[in-house]
Amino acid sequence: MGKTTEILPGTLDMLILKAVSLRPLHGYGVLVRIRQISNQALNIPQGSLYPALNRLEHQGLVISEWGQSDNNRKAKYYTVTVAGRRRLREDAAGWNRLAEAIAAALNTTRDEV
Repeated sequence: MGKTTEILPGTLDMLILKAVSLRPLHGYGVLVRIRQISNQALNIPQGSLYPALNRLEHQGLVISEWGQSDNNRKAKYYTVTVAGRRRLREDAAGWNRLAEAIAAALNTTRDEV
């Protein structure tokens, strides 16, 4: 895609859970993964990411443990929990329903009303 876009309110947690559900990641790795899986369209600011990771951990949706990053630095790695996977499924289903409804509304022609 190449063009970045703003994320909608309420979608950051879902995107983080999706990224971490693919494999355990450290904070910066979450940013990179979200860019990757969105075809470079979504760029999350670090100032938004770390409070969200903290919130998700406090809610029991992710857990963290210290490990070594690829460049041999100490990093906190996040893993999605069972509750986090459940929340991701629920949020994704709701998001998909909303996206389908909006697409249906936007694709309606004058002759259909």
